Amino acid sequence: MLKEAVAHYHELLEDFDLAESSRLALDEGLEGARLIFGGRRLTPYLRPHFVTETDWQRVVSICETIWSALQKVKDAAVGSEEILNELGITEIEKDLVAIDPKYKQVSPNARLDSFLTENAYSFVELNGESPAGVAYADSATEIFQALPIMQRFAERYDLRGFAGRPKMLDVLLKCYTEFNGGLPERKPTIAIVDLKDLPTQKEFELFKDYFEAEGYPALICSPDELVFDGVNLLYKEVVVDIVYKRLLVNEYLPIMDAHPALLNAYRAGAVCLVNNFRSKIVHKKAIFAVLTNERYAHLFDETELAAINAHIPWTRKFRDEETENQNERINLVEWTRANKGKLVLKPNDDYGGHGIYIGWASTDEDWNKAISVALENGDYLVQERVQTSKEMFPMLDAAGNWQMIEQLVDLDPLLYNGKVGSAFTRLSSSELANVSSGGGMVPTFVIREKQ
Repeated sequence: MLKEAVAHYHELLEDFDLAESSRLALDEGLEGARLIFGGRRLTPYLRPHFVTETDWQRVVSICETIWSALQKVKDAAVGSEEILNELGITEIEKDLVAIDPKYKQVSPNARLDSFLTENAYSFVELNGESPAGVAYADSATEIFQALPIMQRFAERYDLRGFAGRPKMLDVLLKCYTEFNGGLPERKPTIAIVDLKDLPTQKEFELFKDYFEAEGYPALICSPDELVFDGVNLLYKEVVVDIVYKRLLVNEYLPIMDAHPALLNAYRAGAVCLVNNFRSKIVHKKAIFAVLTNERYAHLFDETELAAINAHIPWTRKFRDEETENQNERINLVEWTRANKGKLVLKPNDDYGGHGIYIGWASTDEDWNKAISVALENGDYLVQERVQTSKEMFPMLDAAGNWQMIEQLVDLDPLLYNGKVGSAFTRLSSSELANVSSGGGMVPTFVIREKQ
Protein backbone atom coordinates (compact mmCIF):
# COMPACT_ATOMS: atom_id res chain seq x y z
CA MET A 1 0.00 0.00 0.00
CA LEU A 2 2.84 2.40 0.84
CA LYS A 3 4.39 2.30 -2.63
CA GLU A 4 1.02 2.97 -4.22
CA ALA A 5 0.38 5.89 -1.87
CA VAL A 6 3.75 7.49 -2.61
CA ALA A 7 3.26 6.98 -6.35
CA HIS A 8 -0.16 8.64 -6.12
CA TYR A 9 1.33 11.64 -4.30
CA HIS A 10 4.02 12.03 -6.95
CA GLU A 11 1.39 11.83 -9.67
CA LEU A 12 -0.45 14.71 -8.02
CA LEU A 13 2.77 16.76 -8.25
CA GLU A 14 2.56 16.52 -12.03
CA ASP A 15 -0.27 19.08 -11.84
CA PHE A 16 1.82 22.28 -12.12
CA ASP A 17 -0.73 24.55 -10.47
CA LEU A 18 -1.21 22.16 -7.56
CA ALA A 19 2.54 21.71 -7.08
CA GLU A 20 3.27 25.46 -7.33
CA SER A 21 0.49 26.48 -4.94
CA SER A 22 1.78 23.89 -2.50
CA ARG A 23 5.33 25.15 -2.84
CA LEU A 24 4.25 28.73 -2.16
CA ALA A 25 2.18 27.61 0.84
CA LEU A 26 5.15 25.62 2.17
CA ASP A 27 7.52 28.59 1.97
CA GLU A 28 4.98 30.91 3.52
CA GLY A 29 4.38 28.44 6.33
CA LEU A 30 8.09 27.90 6.99
CA GLU A 31 8.71 31.62 7.19
CA GLY A 32 5.72 32.23 9.43
CA ALA A 33 6.62 29.37 11.79
CA ARG A 34 10.30 30.35 11.96
CA LEU A 35 11.10 26.85 10.76
CA ILE A 36 14.60 27.81 9.76
CA PHE A 37 17.84 26.07 10.77
CA GLY A 38 21.02 28.11 10.39
CA GLY A 39 19.32 30.44 7.90
CA ARG A 40 18.07 27.78 5.49
CA ARG A 41 14.85 25.84 4.93
CA LEU A 42 14.70 23.00 7.41
CA THR A 43 12.15 21.27 5.20
CA PRO A 44 13.17 21.70 1.53
CA TYR A 45 10.83 18.97 0.33
CA LEU A 46 7.33 18.90 -1.15
CA ARG A 47 6.38 15.57 0.43
CA PRO A 48 6.32 14.35 4.03
CA HIS A 49 7.36 10.85 5.05
CA PHE A 50 4.57 8.31 5.10
CA VAL A 51 4.43 5.24 7.36
CA THR A 52 1.57 2.74 7.24
CA GLU A 53 -0.56 2.21 10.33
CA THR A 54 0.62 -1.41 10.57
CA ASP A 55 4.29 -0.44 10.39
CA TRP A 56 3.79 2.33 12.92
CA GLN A 57 2.24 0.04 15.50
CA ARG A 58 5.22 -2.29 15.09
CA VAL A 59 7.63 0.64 15.49
CA VAL A 60 5.89 1.72 18.70
CA SER A 61 6.02 -1.76 20.21
CA ILE A 62 9.71 -2.27 19.37
CA CYS A 63 10.78 1.18 20.60
CA GLU A 64 9.04 0.77 23.92
CA THR A 65 10.53 -2.68 24.43
CA ILE A 66 14.02 -1.36 23.71
CA TRP A 67 13.37 1.52 26.08
CA SER A 68 12.51 -0.83 28.92
CA ALA A 69 15.91 -2.48 28.37
CA LEU A 70 17.64 0.92 28.41
CA GLN A 71 15.99 1.79 31.70
CA LYS A 72 17.40 -1.44 33.14
CA VAL A 73 20.89 -0.46 32.00
CA LYS A 74 20.48 2.85 33.83
CA ASP A 75 19.30 1.09 36.99
CA ALA A 76 22.25 -1.29 36.84
CA ALA A 77 24.78 1.42 35.96
CA VAL A 78 24.03 3.72 38.89
CA GLY A 79 26.56 2.56 41.45
CA SER A 80 28.28 0.08 39.11
CA GLU A 81 31.82 1.20 38.28
CA GLU A 82 32.13 -1.59 35.70
CA ILE A 83 29.12 -0.57 33.63
CA LEU A 84 29.86 3.15 33.93
CA ASN A 85 33.38 2.48 32.62
CA GLU A 86 32.04 0.30 29.82
CA LEU A 87 29.77 3.16 28.78
CA GLY A 88 32.68 5.59 28.81
CA ILE A 89 31.33 7.75 31.63
CA THR A 90 34.19 10.03 32.69
CA GLU A 91 35.10 10.80 36.30
CA ILE A 92 33.41 14.20 36.25
CA GLU A 93 30.35 12.68 34.58
CA LYS A 94 30.22 10.03 37.32
CA ASP A 95 29.82 12.84 39.83
CA LEU A 96 26.88 14.21 37.82
CA VAL A 97 25.33 10.76 37.39
CA ALA A 98 25.47 10.17 41.14
CA ILE A 99 23.10 13.07 41.84
CA ASP A 100 19.52 11.90 42.40
CA PRO A 101 17.16 13.79 40.06
CA LYS A 102 14.25 12.93 42.36
CA TYR A 103 12.32 11.16 39.59
CA LYS A 104 12.86 7.66 38.20
CA GLN A 105 12.89 7.98 34.40
CA VAL A 106 16.41 8.10 32.99
CA SER A 107 15.53 10.25 29.98
CA PRO A 108 11.96 11.55 30.11
CA ASN A 109 12.34 12.74 26.52
CA ALA A 110 14.40 10.67 24.09
CA ARG A 111 14.78 10.05 20.38
CA LEU A 112 15.60 6.74 18.72
CA ASP A 113 17.14 7.15 15.27
CA SER A 114 16.12 4.29 13.01
CA PHE A 115 15.71 2.87 9.53
CA LEU A 116 12.43 1.25 8.53
CA THR A 117 12.47 -0.94 5.41
CA GLU A 118 10.25 -3.64 3.99
CA ASN A 119 12.48 -6.30 5.54
CA ALA A 120 13.93 -4.78 8.68
CA TYR A 121 13.67 -2.16 11.40
CA SER A 122 17.01 -1.09 12.87
CA PHE A 123 18.25 1.52 15.30
CA VAL A 124 21.56 3.27 14.77
CA GLU A 125 21.69 5.77 17.63
CA LEU A 126 19.85 7.09 20.63
CA ASN A 127 19.63 10.72 21.68
CA GLY A 128 18.80 10.45 25.34
CA GLU A 129 20.26 13.70 26.57
CA SER A 130 18.67 16.63 24.76
CA PRO A 131 16.79 15.62 21.61
CA ALA A 132 16.03 18.47 19.24
CA GLY A 133 13.27 18.64 16.67
CA VAL A 134 10.05 18.21 18.68
CA ALA A 135 8.71 21.72 18.13
CA TYR A 136 10.09 21.96 14.60
CA ALA A 137 8.26 18.75 13.71
CA ASP A 138 5.00 20.05 15.18
CA SER A 139 5.17 23.18 13.07
CA ALA A 140 6.12 21.24 9.94
CA THR A 141 3.18 18.89 10.52
CA GLU A 142 0.75 21.82 10.73
CA ILE A 143 2.21 23.39 7.59
CA PHE A 144 2.03 20.19 5.54
CA GLN A 145 -1.50 19.40 6.67
CA ALA A 146 -2.59 22.69 5.09
CA LEU A 147 -0.83 22.22 1.73
CA PRO A 148 -3.21 21.95 -1.25
CA ILE A 149 -1.53 18.75 -2.41
CA MET A 150 -1.95 17.13 1.01
CA GLN A 151 -5.63 17.99 1.01
CA ARG A 152 -5.98 16.31 -2.38
CA PHE A 153 -3.99 13.31 -1.15
CA ALA A 154 -6.29 13.05 1.88
CA GLU A 155 -9.23 12.41 -0.43
CA ARG A 156 -7.86 8.90 -0.91
CA TYR A 157 -5.90 8.26 2.30
CA ASP A 158 -6.50 8.88 5.99
CA LEU A 159 -3.63 10.88 7.48
CA ARG A 160 -2.48 11.11 11.09
CA GLY A 161 0.21 13.53 12.14
CA PHE A 162 1.78 14.10 15.55
CA ALA A 163 1.92 16.84 18.15
CA GLY A 164 4.97 16.60 20.40
CA ARG A 165 4.84 19.86 22.36
CA PRO A 166 1.79 18.86 24.44
CA LYS A 167 3.55 15.60 25.33
CA MET A 168 6.75 17.46 26.18
CA LEU A 169 4.85 19.78 28.51
CA ASP A 170 3.14 16.76 30.09
CA VAL A 171 6.56 15.15 30.66
CA LEU A 172 7.90 18.29 32.32
CA LEU A 173 4.90 18.50 34.62
CA LYS A 174 4.92 14.79 35.53
CA CYS A 175 8.63 14.93 36.34
CA TYR A 176 8.03 18.03 38.43
CA THR A 177 5.15 16.38 40.28
CA GLU A 178 7.34 13.34 41.09
CA PHE A 179 10.24 15.63 42.01
CA ASN A 180 7.98 17.79 44.19
CA GLY A 181 6.17 14.91 45.87
CA GLY A 182 2.77 16.05 44.62
CA LEU A 183 0.95 18.57 42.48
CA PRO A 184 2.28 22.13 42.79
CA GLU A 185 0.07 24.88 44.18
CA ARG A 186 0.82 27.14 41.24
CA LYS A 187 1.83 26.66 37.65
CA PRO A 188 5.61 26.19 37.67
CA THR A 189 7.95 28.46 35.72
CA ILE A 190 9.85 26.69 32.95
CA ALA A 191 13.31 27.80 31.85
CA ILE A 192 14.65 26.53 28.51
CA VAL A 193 18.40 26.49 29.10
CA ASP A 194 21.13 26.27 26.49
CA LEU A 195 24.09 28.24 25.21
CA LYS A 196 23.48 31.56 23.46
CA ASP A 197 23.14 32.12 19.72
CA LEU A 198 22.59 28.50 18.67
CA PRO A 199 20.81 27.60 15.40
CA THR A 200 18.15 25.83 17.51
CA GLN A 201 17.14 29.16 19.11
CA LYS A 202 14.02 29.33 16.96
CA GLU A 203 12.84 25.98 18.31
CA PHE A 204 13.21 27.33 21.85
CA GLU A 205 10.97 30.24 20.85
CA LEU A 206 8.36 27.81 19.52
CA PHE A 207 8.40 25.98 22.86
CA LYS A 208 8.25 29.19 24.87
CA ASP A 209 5.24 30.37 22.87
CA TYR A 210 3.49 27.05 23.43
CA PHE A 211 4.19 26.86 27.17
CA GLU A 212 2.93 30.40 27.67
CA ALA A 213 -0.18 29.74 25.58
CA GLU A 214 -0.92 26.88 27.98
CA GLY A 215 -0.59 29.25 30.93
CA TYR A 216 2.92 28.29 32.10
CA PRO A 217 5.46 31.09 32.57
CA ALA A 218 8.44 30.35 30.33
CA LEU A 219 11.79 31.89 29.56
CA ILE A 220 14.88 31.18 27.49
CA CYS A 221 18.28 31.66 29.10
CA SER A 222 21.87 30.46 29.22
CA PRO A 223 23.80 29.04 32.19
CA ASP A 224 25.70 32.30 32.77
CA GLU A 225 22.40 34.12 33.34
CA LEU A 226 21.31 31.86 36.22
CA VAL A 227 21.88 32.50 39.92
CA PHE A 228 21.45 30.08 42.83
CA ASP A 229 20.83 31.86 46.14
CA GLY A 230 20.99 28.70 48.22
CA VAL A 231 17.23 28.18 48.08
CA ASN A 232 16.03 28.96 44.55
CA LEU A 233 17.42 28.99 41.03
CA LEU A 234 16.85 32.47 39.64
CA TYR A 235 16.82 34.20 36.28
CA LYS A 236 16.61 37.99 36.69
CA GLU A 237 14.96 37.48 40.11
CA VAL A 238 12.38 35.07 38.63
CA VAL A 239 12.29 31.71 40.45
CA VAL A 240 12.81 28.79 38.08
CA ASP A 241 10.94 25.60 38.97
CA ILE A 242 11.68 23.41 35.95
CA VAL A 243 14.70 23.51 33.69
CA TYR A 244 13.99 22.12 30.24
CA LYS A 245 17.66 21.30 29.70
CA ARG A 246 18.66 21.61 26.08
CA LEU A 247 22.24 22.18 27.20
CA LEU A 248 24.51 19.22 26.48
CA VAL A 249 26.77 18.02 29.26
CA ASN A 250 29.78 18.28 26.93
CA GLU A 251 28.96 21.95 26.38
CA TYR A 252 28.37 22.64 30.06
CA LEU A 253 31.54 21.02 31.44
CA PRO A 254 33.97 23.66 30.07
CA ILE A 255 31.94 26.49 31.65
CA MET A 256 30.62 24.69 34.72
CA ASP A 257 33.15 26.13 37.16
CA ALA A 258 32.55 29.65 35.91
CA HIS A 259 28.76 29.27 35.90
CA PRO A 260 27.86 26.66 38.54
CA ALA A 261 24.36 27.89 39.47
CA LEU A 262 22.55 25.23 37.44
CA LEU A 263 24.60 22.39 38.90
CA ASN A 264 24.46 23.75 42.44
CA ALA A 265 20.69 24.15 42.35
CA TYR A 266 20.27 20.65 40.90
CA ARG A 267 22.61 19.12 43.45
CA ALA A 268 20.66 20.84 46.24
CA GLY A 269 17.35 19.51 44.91
CA ALA A 270 16.14 23.07 44.33
CA VAL A 271 15.16 22.66 40.67
CA CYS A 272 13.68 19.89 38.52
CA LEU A 273 16.06 19.20 35.62
CA VAL A 274 14.64 17.54 32.50
CA ASN A 275 16.46 15.69 31.07
CA ASN A 276 18.65 15.11 34.11
CA PHE A 277 22.38 14.40 34.12
CA ARG A 278 21.80 10.65 34.45
CA SER A 279 20.59 10.69 30.86
CA LYS A 280 24.28 10.65 29.97
CA ILE A 281 24.22 6.93 30.80
CA VAL A 282 21.96 6.07 27.88
CA HIS A 283 23.08 8.94 25.64
CA LYS A 284 26.57 7.53 25.25
CA LYS A 285 26.69 5.58 22.00
CA ALA A 286 28.35 2.75 23.93
CA ILE A 287 24.88 1.97 25.31
CA PHE A 288 24.49 -0.23 22.20
CA ALA A 289 27.74 -2.00 23.12
CA VAL A 290 26.18 -2.89 26.47
CA LEU A 291 22.87 -3.96 24.93
CA THR A 292 24.53 -6.29 22.40
CA ASN A 293 27.27 -7.73 24.61
CA GLU A 294 26.52 -11.20 25.94
CA ARG A 295 28.24 -10.17 29.18
CA TYR A 296 25.19 -8.08 30.10
CA ALA A 297 22.43 -10.30 28.73
CA HIS A 298 21.35 -11.19 32.28
CA LEU A 299 19.98 -7.65 32.71
CA PHE A 300 17.16 -8.23 30.22
CA ASP A 301 14.12 -10.49 29.88
CA GLU A 302 13.45 -12.72 26.87
CA THR A 303 11.26 -10.17 25.07
CA GLU A 304 13.90 -7.46 25.44
CA LEU A 305 16.70 -9.77 24.31
CA ALA A 306 14.72 -10.75 21.23
CA ALA A 307 14.16 -7.08 20.37
CA ILE A 308 17.82 -6.25 20.95
CA ASN A 309 18.99 -9.12 18.73
CA ALA A 310 16.58 -8.17 15.96
CA HIS A 311 16.87 -4.40 15.95
CA ILE A 312 20.11 -3.19 17.59
CA PRO A 313 23.28 -3.49 15.49
CA TRP A 314 26.19 -5.41 16.97
CA THR A 315 28.41 -2.80 18.63
CA ARG A 316 31.63 -2.85 20.65
CA LYS A 317 33.87 -0.32 22.30
CA PHE A 318 36.83 -0.19 19.95
CA ARG A 319 39.94 -1.44 21.68
CA ASP A 320 42.53 -4.16 21.31
CA GLU A 321 40.69 -7.09 22.87
CA GLU A 322 39.13 -10.47 22.23
CA THR A 323 35.34 -10.52 21.96
CA GLU A 324 32.47 -12.41 20.30
CA ASN A 325 30.71 -11.85 17.00
CA GLN A 326 28.13 -14.36 15.78
CA ASN A 327 29.33 -16.84 18.46
CA GLU A 328 32.90 -16.59 17.12
CA ARG A 329 35.88 -15.34 19.13
CA ILE A 330 37.61 -12.51 17.30
CA ASN A 331 40.43 -10.05 17.78
CA LEU A 332 38.44 -6.85 17.51
CA VAL A 333 41.07 -4.67 15.83
CA GLU A 334 42.11 -7.18 13.18
CA TRP A 335 38.52 -8.25 12.53
CA THR A 336 37.57 -4.59 12.07
CA ARG A 337 40.46 -4.09 9.68
CA ALA A 338 39.31 -7.06 7.57
CA ASN A 339 35.58 -6.25 7.51
CA LYS A 340 35.33 -2.56 6.57
CA GLY A 341 32.56 -3.29 4.08
CA LYS A 342 30.05 -3.78 6.88
CA LEU A 343 31.39 -1.53 9.63
CA VAL A 344 31.39 2.04 10.85
CA LEU A 345 33.67 3.66 13.43
CA LYS A 346 32.10 6.45 15.47
CA PRO A 347 33.04 8.50 18.54
CA ASN A 348 31.26 7.46 21.71
CA ASP A 349 30.15 10.94 22.67
CA ASP A 350 29.70 13.37 19.80
CA TYR A 351 26.86 14.47 17.55
CA GLY A 352 26.16 16.00 14.15
CA GLY A 353 28.07 13.27 12.29
CA HIS A 354 31.45 14.45 13.59
CA GLY A 355 34.31 11.97 13.56
CA ILE A 356 32.41 9.13 11.89
CA TYR A 357 34.27 6.82 9.51
CA ILE A 358 32.17 4.71 7.14
CA GLY A 359 34.00 1.54 6.20
CA TRP A 360 32.14 0.72 3.01
CA ALA A 361 32.82 4.24 1.67
CA SER A 362 36.54 4.16 2.58
CA THR A 363 39.64 2.97 0.78
CA ASP A 364 41.80 0.43 2.61
CA GLU A 365 44.31 3.19 3.34
CA ASP A 366 41.67 5.54 4.77
CA TRP A 367 40.14 2.74 6.85
CA ASN A 368 43.53 1.86 8.35
CA LYS A 369 44.03 5.53 9.21
CA ALA A 370 40.55 5.59 10.81
CA ILE A 371 41.45 2.56 12.93
CA SER A 372 44.61 4.32 14.12
CA VAL A 373 42.67 7.48 14.97
CA ALA A 374 40.04 5.49 16.85
CA LEU A 375 42.60 3.53 18.86
CA GLU A 376 44.56 6.66 19.71
CA ASN A 377 41.39 8.49 20.76
CA GLY A 378 40.40 5.63 23.08
CA ASP A 379 36.67 6.37 23.10
CA TYR A 380 35.39 5.02 19.79
CA LEU A 381 32.90 2.33 18.84
CA VAL A 382 32.79 -0.13 15.99
CA GLN A 383 29.29 -0.96 14.79
CA GLU A 384 27.91 -3.26 12.14
CA ARG A 385 26.11 -1.77 9.16
CA VAL A 386 22.33 -1.90 9.17
CA GLN A 387 19.94 -2.00 6.25
CA THR A 388 19.15 1.62 5.43
CA SER A 389 16.03 3.08 3.89
CA LYS A 390 16.04 5.24 0.76
CA GLU A 391 13.18 6.90 -1.10
CA MET A 392 12.70 9.45 -3.87
CA PHE A 393 11.59 12.86 -2.62
CA PRO A 394 10.67 16.06 -4.48
CA MET A 395 13.47 18.33 -3.24
CA LEU A 396 13.46 22.12 -3.59
CA ASP A 397 16.51 24.19 -4.49
CA ALA A 398 17.18 27.74 -3.32
CA ALA A 399 15.24 29.16 -6.27
CA GLY A 400 12.15 27.11 -5.45
CA ASN A 401 12.53 24.60 -8.29
CA TRP A 402 12.17 20.94 -7.41
CA GLN A 403 13.31 17.60 -8.73
CA MET A 404 13.07 14.02 -7.58
CA ILE A 405 16.20 13.04 -5.62
CA GLU A 406 16.92 9.84 -3.73
CA GLN A 407 17.26 10.45 -0.01
CA LEU A 408 18.41 8.44 2.97
CA VAL A 409 15.34 8.19 5.22
CA ASP A 410 16.00 8.25 8.97
CA LEU A 411 12.79 7.74 10.99
CA ASP A 412 13.07 9.28 14.46
CA PRO A 413 10.41 8.19 16.98
CA LEU A 414 10.25 10.39 20.07
CA LEU A 415 9.59 8.89 23.49
CA TYR A 416 7.97 10.66 26.40
CA ASN A 417 8.48 8.88 29.72
CA GLY A 418 9.22 5.71 27.80
CA LYS A 419 6.17 5.85 25.49
CA VAL A 420 6.32 6.73 21.80
CA GLY A 421 4.31 9.90 21.32
CA SER A 422 5.51 11.53 18.11
CA ALA A 423 8.09 11.29 15.35
CA PHE A 424 9.75 13.11 12.52
CA THR A 425 11.99 12.01 9.68
CA ARG A 426 15.41 13.26 8.64
CA LEU A 427 16.46 13.08 5.00
CA SER A 428 19.91 13.30 3.47
CA SER A 429 21.62 12.88 0.12
CA SER A 430 24.65 11.46 1.95
CA GLU A 431 25.22 8.53 4.30
CA LEU A 432 24.71 10.79 7.34
CA ALA A 433 21.19 12.00 8.14
CA ASN A 434 22.18 14.89 10.40
CA VAL A 435 20.54 18.29 10.01
CA SER A 436 23.74 19.91 11.28
CA SER A 437 25.62 18.02 8.53
CA GLY A 438 23.39 19.41 5.78
CA GLY A 439 20.38 17.11 5.91
CA GLY A 440 16.78 18.19 6.19
CA MET A 441 13.67 17.05 7.99
CA VAL A 442 10.06 16.37 7.09
CA PRO A 443 7.07 15.55 9.27
CA THR A 444 6.01 11.93 9.59
CA PHE A 445 2.42 10.97 8.80
CA VAL A 446 0.80 7.62 9.53
CA ILE A 447 -1.47 6.68 6.63
CA ARG A 448 -4.09 4.12 5.70
CA GLU A 449 -6.49 3.74 2.84
CA LYS A 450 -9.93 5.21 3.41
CA GLN A 451 -12.50 2.59 4.29
